[in-house]
Amino acid sequence: MSIPNPKDVTDYALDAMQRNVLFLDVLRRRADQYLAHAAEKLPTVLDYDHDLVSDGRDLKRPCNYFLMRIRPPEGVATDPLKCPFVIVDPRAGHGPGIGGFKSDSEIGVALKAGHPCYFIGFRPRPEPGQTILDILDAEAAFLETVIAAHPRAEGKPCVVGNCQAGWSVMMLASLRPELFGPIIIAGTPLSYWGGVRGRYPMRYSGGLLGGSWLTALTGDLGGGIFDGAWLVQNFENQNPANTLWSKQYNLWANVDTEADRYLGFEKWWGGHVTLNAEEMQFIVDELFVGNHLASGDIRGRDGTEMDLRNIASPIVCFCSRGDNITPPQQALDWILDLYDSVEDIQANGQTIVYAIHDTIGHLGIFVSSGVARKEHDEFASNIDLIDVLPPGLYEAVFTPRAEAGDDEFIRGDWVMRVEARTLDDIRDLGGNTLEDEKRFEAAAKVSEMNLALYRTFAQPWVRAMANPQMAETLRRLHPLRLGYEMFASTNPFMAWVQPAAEKLRENRQEVSEDNPLTDWQKAASEKIVEGLEAWREAVEHLSEEAFLALYGNPVLQKAVGVDPESQVEPRHAPKRLLHRQLVERRIAELRAAFGKGGIREATLRALIYAGRTRGGVDERGFEAIRRFRRSQDSRATISLAEFKRLVREQFLMLLVDEEAAMARLPDLLPEDEAIRQRAVGVIREVLAASGPIEPQVEERLQVVDRLFRLPDAPVPLRPPTRPRAKRTAR
Repeated sequence: MSIPNPKDVTDYALDAMQRNVLFLDVLRRRADQYLAHAAEKLPTVLDYDHDLVSDGRDLKRPCNYFLMRIRPPEGVATDPLKCPFVIVDPRAGHGPGIGGFKSDSEIGVALKAGHPCYFIGFRPRPEPGQTILDILDAEAAFLETVIAAHPRAEGKPCVVGNCQAGWSVMMLASLRPELFGPIIIAGTPLSYWGGVRGRYPMRYSGGLLGGSWLTALTGDLGGGIFDGAWLVQNFENQNPANTLWSKQYNLWANVDTEADRYLGFEKWWGGHVTLNAEEMQFIVDELFVGNHLASGDIRGRDGTEMDLRNIASPIVCFCSRGDNITPPQQALDWILDLYDSVEDIQANGQTIVYAIHDTIGHLGIFVSSGVARKEHDEFASNIDLIDVLPPGLYEAVFTPRAEAGDDEFIRGDWVMRVEARTLDDIRDLGGNTLEDEKRFEAAAKVSEMNLALYRTFAQPWVRAMANPQMAETLRRLHPLRLGYEMFASTNPFMAWVQPAAEKLRENRQEVSEDNPLTDWQKAASEKIVEGLEAWREAVEHLSEEAFLALYGNPVLQKAVGVDPESQVEPRHAPKRLLHRQLVERRIAELRAAFGKGGIREATLRALIYAGRTRGGVDERGFEAIRRFRRSQDSRATISLAEFKRLVREQFLMLLVDEEAAMARLPDLLPEDEAIRQRAVGVIREVLAASGPIEPQVEERLQVVDRLFRLPDAPVPLRPPTRPRAKRTAR
């Protein structure tokens, strides 16, 4: 680096002084914004006009949730035939609205795709006695309202659950599957013990703190209210470099251009909300520490098990390798907990699609403009494709339009393709060993014991000592709240900042980019970040080693009832005899229907048969199907719901017995040769829409050509079969 001259030093010092004042003024504006936002009757950060449709406080069991209908902005029209989108925001310490706080957001891309859009949010304070089950009841009532408002829609609402809202959506969908169309869960933890060693240390925190007794203590000190600011604090603790330095430094270094973006995000980040202590205790005991959701150990109000295998709608899981809050293992390992193979998923009639971003962080999954314009835009534009996918496990991959070529079937900047996957693809992401699972099970047992001891010996005394005034004082004194309020205009020591900043903006003198001290400043910042990152890594390593050593101790495991020698996985969901019997009955029904139907069924069966070797579906092929289905002169014009039913039925027939199903296909064909030829033409057009037809696909198309001849034409006795996928076990 070059050495600065006296002018460089003078210019830099003046610029730094001005930045300091402007930086303080942004903090003042942030604090005033924080206080004004908290004083609103219904605080959200939504960037769209909206109407309150339903208030959870009016329900039989009141809660602080509400349903809003989003008004499309000028120039944007929604289609009454398209399924409505319902965006559910996370209640993880922050206020609602992040799913639609700018145009490039989940709400924005849903409206752009022509879908009516709704938003489920919540007030800052819970209703007295409100529970998680009350929230599920409210969300069910909201979805019933949306369904009733859109009788012409082709399909039930597509529900998007962000972060912690995702697990509540999945819980409700397991209890009330009839209310849901496709489900998109973004950055949602469902398998809470999941992860890989050396990364994602947040999963160890419950065990290192001795379990959920600390949650109970915090709720008791809060007078039955849990302060969500503690949850936000946990998020910030995961990235000390950003919390303690980078966020503030980036604002200071770019104070002339960064203020509006910074204030926009901070309005949401600082909108702290509260939960009832019972709600937070449920979340920690049943989900974070206990990990009971994927194993079906949580029950509804009437005792019904929340078995995620009951969900009848397609499930889209969007996660990221760069997310240290909800890593891919926590987002996807529930599939391994529930199923032994892809055949199990298919037999259950479930469709699961996952998409993994390489770098984006936790908040970026549902906040980033780039992610909204790519992944969320493609999900919204192709929700019909997702909705009609046959049962199975798929990964969504995205290709830039420029690489796919100029194609009339491409509507956006990206092309989405869903490719068939196996459970080994999820296992390859990494995960726990059996010994690690036992460690987490031991930590859950210790948590139960410590919570029982706290409730027996300490809780009565703490509750007797706590009172509403003390609880409110503790909330006001939380470090995060103080970090906002101390810079407010109400602070007399800040009175000089606003007029000084206004005057400085009139005479702003920015330092030149080639000033050597600017390079020194950037280098110093990088060193500070490196130091904080090294500290974080050291703390995380120490935490992991402490957890593994403590809860891997065979003596401790035996003492809490965990068998160190057992080869049974602690959280694997049990098989259901009734489900097996229902599957066997369904197989018999499908076999009986091999020879039933008409040209529609025959066309779909042949299309699926010919395309199965590809192992995936391209949005261009589905767009070709969509145009064919909606064409006025086509006999195949049917509703999306009926089309979905036919696709799944024909796929399952081929899955049960491909040879027998194809052998009976001529029984479905009419004698009119023109109709048969038109059907074969449609099949070839759809398969060619995604690109050149591969040799193995052409081989099967030739079989289809022969099967679609007139009844007196010869047909092959044995069509080429698709090799069965090897059955895998966890």
